[in-house]
Amino acid sequence: MSSLLEMATAKANHWLNSNIDEASKEQVKKLLANADTKELIDSFYKDLEFGTGGLRGIMGVGANCMNQYTVGAATQGLANYLKKSFPAKQIQVAIAHDSRNDSKYFAQVTANVFSANGIIVHLFPDLRPTPLLSFAIRHLKCDSGVVVTASHNPKEYNGYKAYWNDGAQLVPPHDNNVIKEVNAISGFDKVKFVADPSKIKTIEPEVEEAYYKEVLARIPRKESIIKQKKISLVYSSLHGAGITMVPECLKRLGFENINIIEEQRIPDGNFPTVQSPNPEEKAAMELALKKAKELNADLVMATDPDTDRVGFGIKNDKGEFFLLNGNQAFSLMMWFILNNLKDKKDAYIVKTIVTTELVDDMAQHFGVECHNTLTGFKYIAELMGQLEGKKKFIAAGEESYGYMVGDFVRDKDAVSACVFFAAMAAAAKEDGETLYDWLLKMYIENSFYKEGLINLVRKGADGEQQIKAMMEKFRIDPPQELAGEKIIRFLDYKTSIEKKLTSGKTETISLPKSDVLQFYTEQGSKISVRPSGTEPKIKFYVSIKGKLVTKSDFEKINSELDAKIDAFRKALT
Repeated sequence: MSSLLEMATAKANHWLNSNIDEASKEQVKKLLANADTKELIDSFYKDLEFGTGGLRGIMGVGANCMNQYTVGAATQGLANYLKKSFPAKQIQVAIAHDSRNDSKYFAQVTANVFSANGIIVHLFPDLRPTPLLSFAIRHLKCDSGVVVTASHNPKEYNGYKAYWNDGAQLVPPHDNNVIKEVNAISGFDKVKFVADPSKIKTIEPEVEEAYYKEVLARIPRKESIIKQKKISLVYSSLHGAGITMVPECLKRLGFENINIIEEQRIPDGNFPTVQSPNPEEKAAMELALKKAKELNADLVMATDPDTDRVGFGIKNDKGEFFLLNGNQAFSLMMWFILNNLKDKKDAYIVKTIVTTELVDDMAQHFGVECHNTLTGFKYIAELMGQLEGKKKFIAAGEESYGYMVGDFVRDKDAVSACVFFAAMAAAAKEDGETLYDWLLKMYIENSFYKEGLINLVRKGADGEQQIKAMMEKFRIDPPQELAGEKIIRFLDYKTSIEKKLTSGKTETISLPKSDVLQFYTEQGSKISVRPSGTEPKIKFYVSIKGKLVTKSDFEKINSELDAKIDAFRKALT
C-alpha cells in the first residue's frame, strides 16, 4: 500500500504543478491533507484507461477519475490518432451524451477539443440514446464518435465510449493505439481545450427520422400490431435518455396504450427514485412493475440511462409479473425472429461466449449460423464488419440485457429492443397466447437452459488487486469439481488454451486473448469467470441445462435448476 500511496502522492503533486484550474487544485490539496489516504490513492494511483467500454470512473478530481482533464486528454489522444489514421481528409466525429451529472459538460469539453484540432464535430443538442450515436456515425459518414455515459453504473460514475467509423466501439488495434496517444500527452498544456465554434455543428432531427425508418422496416408481423394496437405497455426511462425516443418509436409503430412512469420520466443524473439505474436489478423496476399490476398490462420495459440496455417484465399463467433475465429475453427474441425468418440463406446471428447456449441450439435447429465472440458488443460489431457483403446479419445479443436487430446500429440498442418486444407481445396476443406461453413453448421445443450471474464487488485499489488474485488462483489451480459436478473441460482465453481434462489433450482457442476462464462439467453445466471491464467486480456466469416436457412441469423443473444454481453460488463464493 505504501508504494500505491507514494505513486498517488507523486501524481497529485504533479497535478498541483500543472495548469489545471484553481478549484481543482484546492480539491487536490484537500486530498493530500486528509489523514485517511484511501480517497487520494483511489483518485491518483493510476491513469483512467480504456477498458471494454472506453473510459469509466467516479467523477471527481484526479488521474483515475472522470473530469474535464481526463476527458480532455482522452479526446486529444483520440484526435491525434485520428489525424494519423486519416491524414489526407477532413475528419468528422459525432458526439452524444446521456442524463448523468456533468454528461452535457463533458460532451462539450469533448467537442471543444476535437474542434480545436481542426476536426468537424456533429453534436446532438440534447441527451440522446447511445444507439442513435452509433447510427449517426454511419449515417453522417463520420470517422469516429463519442458518447458520454457510464451506462447503468451508480450515480457517482460517468464515462466516455469511443467509436470508430463503423459505428462500433474501439477494438484492437485502435483502442490500444489511442491509449498510447493519450499516454504520450505529458501535460494538460498539450491538450487543445479552446474550441473553434465554426467546426461544431448541431445534429438535425433528420438523423432520428432515418433511424426510426430503419427500425420500423425490420419489425415482422405488423398486421398483429394493427389488430392489437391497444395492448397495455408500461415503460420507464429510469431518469435517462430513453424518454427522448422509446415512446415515440412505439407510437410510430402504431401502439396507442403506452403508460410512462411519470416519477422517472424527467432526466436526472441523481436517479432519485432508484438506488442504481440498472434494469438488471429488480429494485430499479419496482415502480414499473407496480404500475403494470395496477393496469394489468401486457408488457413492462425499463431502459438504463444511455438506453443501450433494457429489462422486460411479463405475466405468468397466474397473472403475476416477473422479470425476464437477459438470457431469457434474448432467447425469446431469437425464437420469434427465427420462426418468422423467411430467407435463411447465408443468415447468421451472434452472441457472446457467456450468453446462453440455448440460442446456439435454436440456430442449429433453424439452419442459421450462430457465431460466438468475446464479451462486449464491440466484438460482435467487429465480426459483422468481417462478414459484411459475405453473409446476412440478422440479430445479436448478450446476457447483460443488450440486444440488436439489423445492422444499421453497431452497438446494443434498447430503443429497437423495446419496439421489438412490444411487437412480440402483440403477435402473441393475436395468436391467443402470451409471451409466457411462448417462453415455455421455446423451452419444450429445445432444452430448458437456466442461467445465474454472481457478482463479487471489490472497490478501489485494494479491490482491483483482490480480483486479480482470484483470477490467478482459478487459472493456476483450477477446481476439479464444482457443486458436486466433475470438471471435464477448462478454457483459458488469456492463454488461448482449452484443456480436455479427461484425456489431457489441449486445443487452441481461436478468439482473441481475454481474461476469461470457462469450466464445463460432466453434466453439461458451464461456469464462466471474468473481471468486469467497466465496474469493480468479478463475475461468475453459471449455465445449467434441464428438460421441460410439459408446461405443467415448469415450476418443478425451474425450482430444481434454481437449487442447482444456488449450489454453484455457494461453491464459487
